[in-house]
Amino acid sequence: MRMTLEELQSLENPRIALLELLSLEGQFYIARLHFETPPDDHEGTLRVLSDKSGNTVLFKSAWQAQSALEELRVLRTDVVHASAYNEMVGLGEEQPEPMRIPVQGPRR
Repeated sequence: MRMTLEELQSLENPRIALLELLSLEGQFYIARLHFETPPDDHEGTLRVLSDKSGNTVLFKSAWQAQSALEELRVLRTDVVHASAYNEMVGLGEEQPEPMRIPVQGPRR
């Protein structure tokens, strides 16, 4: 599911259990929000921050993403980097776990 920053700011007392900042080759970051409870009438607690046109918002740094969401109650923030090691020829089909870097604990 997608959610705009305006929709997010209009929620009454939202609690984000985990903010994942997904790194796209270290160039851009996507904000994936895991709410403690579903934030609206839809099921599920996962939302991707998008613009009004439904396009995923790309941040130029993890700092910029955190700054855009600083007014919200975020319990934990992780930067997530996917591993490219599984793309090497001759390796098995298993997907390695992404590298997770905790960058922030509870705030607000």
